[in-house]
Amino acid sequence: MMPLRYLLVLAAFALMVLLYVDRACISVAKGDVARDLGLSNTQMGWVFGAFSLGYALCQTPAGMLADRLGPRRVLAVIVAFWSAFTGLTALAWSFSSMLATRFLFGCGEAGALPGVARAVYSWIPLRERGLVQGVSFSGMRFGAAATMPLLGWMIGTLGWRPSFLILMVTGLVWSAVWFLWFRDDPTQKQGISRQELEFILDHRQEGRVSSRPLVTAPAQDTHRTGAEAARQESRPSAPRLFHSRNLWLAMGQYFCSNFTFFFCLTWLPPYIKEKYALDPLQAGLYASLPLIGGGIGNIAAGWLVDRIYRAGRWTASRRLPAVSGFLLAAFGLVLSRQMETPGIEVGCLALAIFGADMTLPPSWSLCVDIGQKHSGAVSGTMNMAGNLGSFLTTLAFPYLIQWTGGPGAFFYVGATLNLFAVVLWFLARPDRKLEEG
Repeated sequence: MMPLRYLLVLAAFALMVLLYVDRACISVAKGDVARDLGLSNTQMGWVFGAFSLGYALCQTPAGMLADRLGPRRVLAVIVAFWSAFTGLTALAWSFSSMLATRFLFGCGEAGALPGVARAVYSWIPLRERGLVQGVSFSGMRFGAAATMPLLGWMIGTLGWRPSFLILMVTGLVWSAVWFLWFRDDPTQKQGISRQELEFILDHRQEGRVSSRPLVTAPAQDTHRTGAEAARQESRPSAPRLFHSRNLWLAMGQYFCSNFTFFFCLTWLPPYIKEKYALDPLQAGLYASLPLIGGGIGNIAAGWLVDRIYRAGRWTASRRLPAVSGFLLAAFGLVLSRQMETPGIEVGCLALAIFGADMTLPPSWSLCVDIGQKHSGAVSGTMNMAGNLGSFLTTLAFPYLIQWTGGPGAFFYVGATLNLFAVVLWFLARPDRKLEEG
């Protein structure tokens, strides 16, 4: 019989697919939306950016909410909330209404990854978290890759407004199933075997951790439920969170990673469509290739994280996959500028996204390592910084073209940020919990 914690992984995978399909729809529909609403390229940049800004600003509050109320209720509510605004996107009638809708859509999606991170801490033993994070995040890439052509067909056949309504209904179904099935702590779940429960509780946190914790937890607390632990421990304040050097390093490197990836989710489809005069289906097929590369990068890095950790090298298990990924991302971005055919250029970008997504499992594993019962707040804060990078990407691409006359500057800026992230990872310490300061 399949362990129940693996069903959690499947639910998280499905959520990641939904998360990125809902995001990608606006990019695939860019031409039709811009035409119907009379929007310029820079205005569409602000539409893309409105999502990223709302998503970034709500990350830390959403993470704290997941820590306090538990991922069961928080994920059910926020998925229903963002699905409603996915549907309301279909009703936009102007630039300002589209900005408001996409901003609130981003606010809703902000709780997804911190909520999953908090669920992973409660349900997944430390030795399995790298691959679990990799599989979960691969859903974002494989799901978006598989549906890019489908979205192109659906938008071309039904129109962009009905397409957003279909996505809304899908999200509401996931929200209901999650609330009925999931429990915040495995001790609360009926049907879990005693063997699996003991394995989870005995291996939820292993290894050496710094003696300077954010809070003092009572000894032998691993068998308390998440709700009991939350009541008995103080919650991290913003000053305490931002006193952690590890957290600042995580935020900086994630900013760099998202700057690279978010281009493929927003500007890549219209960029290659216009540059190579492709039809929507062709553009969707090409745009799916970097996302496939990202999905493979997630799984490969997740496997590598766990393999190195089991060899007794905790810090290296996070650092080596991340550093390798950032180097590949920088190389792929620079190499893509030398290519003049869509297949080869997109292939180079697939290498870049493979590298950028290799950084995700170690990044989120680092958040769980140092945050533990505060993993929602820590991962949400890191993701906030990352999505400020996404926000900058949506604006940097059209404005750098406008200022420099071509897209080259954007790719070289992205490569430079990836190299900077390598330096940050050599300073990170996953074996040190949040410092109290």
